[in-house]
Amino acid sequence: MGEEPIGSSADEPATDPSPAPGESVFEPGGVRPADSDSSGAVPPSGAVPPSEAVPPSEVGAAGGADPFDLARSEPADGSEVTHAAGNGDAGDAPASAAVDTDVEPSRSFWRELPVLIVVALLVAVLIKTFLVQAFFIPSASMHDTLLEGDRVMVNKLAFRFGEPGTGDVIVFDSPLDQDESGENFLGAVLRNIGESLGLSTPDSALIKRVVAVEGETLEIRDGAVLVDGIPLDEPYLPPGVRMRDFGPVLVPESEVFVMGDNRNQSEDSRRFGTVPESDIIGRAFVIVWPPSRWGGL
Repeated sequence: MGEEPIGSSADEPATDPSPAPGESVFEPGGVRPADSDSSGAVPPSGAVPPSEAVPPSEVGAAGGADPFDLARSEPADGSEVTHAAGNGDAGDAPASAAVDTDVEPSRSFWRELPVLIVVALLVAVLIKTFLVQAFFIPSASMHDTLLEGDRVMVNKLAFRFGEPGTGDVIVFDSPLDQDESGENFLGAVLRNIGESLGLSTPDSALIKRVVAVEGETLEIRDGAVLVDGIPLDEPYLPPGVRMRDFGPVLVPESEVFVMGDNRNQSEDSRRFGTVPESDIIGRAFVIVWPPSRWGGL
């Protein structure tokens, strides 16, 4: 019979080649401690051998937490989220952004304010020129309908589509003021702004009431106004008004005869004659100031 290799006899019990804990292993190149890994590296003092390491699943079950997992937590969409630690600077960023958002609109408003003022003044001038204009009442010629200091709105389109009628309160260019002296550009701008805001009234404008229109004959007799021989109903006159006799006068075509409601203190058509319709600025239709006297005319 042939020889069997040493250690391979079937009669010999099998032995565990792995060393016992703490036992050195003899290798051809020298002695390797049992605690080292296959590469020969010796773990540092205090390190837990791989055989004794606790699996991560058991760590979580024991209530522990992996600090690396906290630093590398990811949202459901897969994008990485970085958790900044420290004095809370990251938490202050939204507050700073909110402050900047509040400051920027304020700065923008002050930059735009001059433009808004200029636009508002231009719109006021355009409205005053073509649509309506506020007029200031400076005298007592229209008592008791209008008092000194009242402000009325005048419709400049009233007679573009119609004719003035008896009883209308109109504003017109005064035949008594024929001053043609010019004014500089700045003076014209300031005057137009003041007139647009109702702070002033053109010196050349008068406000009176129409009492007769073209083709009618007007006469004042015994303190009463007669139009074509018929007494004119004038409920707007203050009680006890007395007038000197006047006329008769035929009102020319495209002209009107006007008088103030305060007949004893009014310079009107009895002095300067009838007014051409082309000189009429518009019809006063409402009192806008003071508030206690708001009302139509």
